[in-house]
Amino acid sequence: MQPTLSTGADGLELRWPDGTVGDFPYIWLRDTDPSGFHPQTGERIFDLTKVPLDLVPHEIKVMHDALLVTWTAGATPSRFDLDWIKAHRPGQARHDPAELVPVAWKADLGKDGVPRHDADRVLDSDAALAAWLRDTKRYGLSIVTGLANSTEAGIALARRVGHLRETNFGLTFEVVSRPDPNNLAYTSDALPLHTDLTNQELPPGYQFLHCLANEAEGGGSTFCDGVAVAEDLRAGDPDAFALLTTLSVPFRFQDRHTDIRSRKTIITLDGRGAVCEICFNAHLADIVDLAPATLKPFYRAYQRFMAMTRDPAYGIALKLAGGEMVVFDNRRILHGREAFDPSTGFRHLHGCYVDRGEWDSRLRVLDRSPD
Repeated sequence: MQPTLSTGADGLELRWPDGTVGDFPYIWLRDTDPSGFHPQTGERIFDLTKVPLDLVPHEIKVMHDALLVTWTAGATPSRFDLDWIKAHRPGQARHDPAELVPVAWKADLGKDGVPRHDADRVLDSDAALAAWLRDTKRYGLSIVTGLANSTEAGIALARRVGHLRETNFGLTFEVVSRPDPNNLAYTSDALPLHTDLTNQELPPGYQFLHCLANEAEGGGSTFCDGVAVAEDLRAGDPDAFALLTTLSVPFRFQDRHTDIRSRKTIITLDGRGAVCEICFNAHLADIVDLAPATLKPFYRAYQRFMAMTRDPAYGIALKLAGGEMVVFDNRRILHGREAFDPSTGFRHLHGCYVDRGEWDSRLRVLDRSPD
């Protein structure tokens, strides 16, 4: 049924029979006129500077399934489909299939609770791909099984999502023990929980680690949900939480060829106040350059967060087998590694990154036409 229309000096109101009310400022309607978007690309071509902010329409009508707004006498009216304008009324965010509520987890998830998906199904079926993408985004972590014993198999799975993210380590990288490492990942040492490349202006989104061999003693992979840790910190120590969401600290990576630096808060909140990112890497933390009066409160908060990430109540450990790939959100899930003895067997993981935007784009496109 049609809504009822009432007008005011700055905008109009539509009331639908189901109780939905929409308030539409005239400037919003003019800016949102469907004719102001390119018919093929969908990009906005309307020039906002061409109209006054206090414009008032010449005529407004609700007819059949559309709202018609005529801006000047004799001009072609702007036509808004009533169902469309109801769904997109101001204050109502556009539906986003990629906006999924995270499942915060702790140690009780266990290695058996990590979502698992079959590589062949993900590669062959859009429905299976979408299910894997959703599971991984909700938990921040998943394992794909049944990959072939080649680096190309892992790359093919990552490219099923989107473009690979290149870094100073290359488009892909090999996690093996090297005699001349430029990163702790390329040693056999234990790696405390961390997020990767905190020194980058935008740290990579999803990390893919394809296990080709894991025969050495030790070398288990460890994971912790940064969202769970941060939310518990918010509840138990709000002052520490506030400091880690507002004070930015420097991170740096350097070798013979690069010197990449950036500042980040340890915890990032979205516009609604929810934890949306963790940036935590004690090895890449540069000299803390905060004002002296701020240092002690910062270190107290930073140490508290660090200690929580190492609390067994939050972490899980698992040992990847050949043909398995762990995939996780690098800006949410902290990951690490137990030390291993390279003399007892070969350990080889092949990795790459795909940014969050690519992940979400694939979810949205798959939502248009299910398999």
